[in-house]
Amino acid sequence: MPDKNKILVTGGAGYIGSHMVLALLAAGRRLVVVDDLSTGSRQALQPEAEFIEGRIQDPQILERVFQSGEIGSIIHFAGSVRVDESVVDPLKYYENNTTASAALISAAQNAGVRHIIFSSTAAVYGMPAQVPVNETAPTQPINPYGWSKLMTERILLDSCSISDMTCGILRYFNVAGADPALRAGQRTRDATHLIKVAVEAALGLREKVVIYGDDYETVDGTGVRDYIHVTDLVGAHLDLLKFLEDDGESQILNCGYGRGYSVKEVLAAVEKLTGEPMPHQVVGRRAGDAACVIADNRKISNLLGWTPEYDSLDVILKTALDWEKRLAGDASEKAR
Repeated sequence: MPDKNKILVTGGAGYIGSHMVLALLAAGRRLVVVDDLSTGSRQALQPEAEFIEGRIQDPQILERVFQSGEIGSIIHFAGSVRVDESVVDPLKYYENNTTASAALISAAQNAGVRHIIFSSTAAVYGMPAQVPVNETAPTQPINPYGWSKLMTERILLDSCSISDMTCGILRYFNVAGADPALRAGQRTRDATHLIKVAVEAALGLREKVVIYGDDYETVDGTGVRDYIHVTDLVGAHLDLLKFLEDDGESQILNCGYGRGYSVKEVLAAVEKLTGEPMPHQVVGRRAGDAACVIADNRKISNLLGWTPEYDSLDVILKTALDWEKRLAGDASEKAR
């Protein structure tokens, strides 16, 4: 029997996945990365990790991944992530997030995979009645993106309940920032994440930041979110993987800092960081957006001893800005 000590990272050429690959390689782990490069970038790949280009729902790709019998754990990032797009193209989200994940889970069970960590989302909570929101709060998504993730959670939990496989479900809040050493960051073109949009606008790469609604019942009328640095999020995955490998039981865990900032507060912080005014325009609310979503993170802290290192909006913004400057510099160098 081959040793099941290799880790499959789906979506490992994407924003969070590329940071995860760096952390796993630093920990001395053997990796296989699967990514169809639809939103991921070939530039984000690491030569030390085996790479297979393709979709996780493709039976030939799944056969190729699991044929060696060495995959012991999966960290599953692959999927579609835009709330606004999910509202206008829901079938894409159920196909890419739910159906594809079901195919992966089925193949993993058949291959004897021991652990799966799934990247879920705070969008499963919809419009939480109580903030901060904990893991026992009702799950009532308000957009297809949230539903597609919640359905996958259920499939994964039910599958683990009838097998020896265990799972960790991390419900991300708003992930932002970049690797402090600038080895990785968000490369997505036309991204909709506020902090990436804001730092692009600060560098003149976008005309302005669009604020979707300023009439919410929040401190200044704009949406409030719990922003978490991508490096701390990756650290939570490492902690959770160790927990599962040490025979821990399946878990659902929030991954956020436990406090929120409004859109206007984020823009003001970018202005302070850059010393430049932030061009913006207020338009109507966007379908599928909640007013305020903040994590209750006590469970992950108590269970895993997870301790964030970059719990600062200023640090998040600084790394995001530095990353955008690096990307702009790389593009300028190529244009010469």
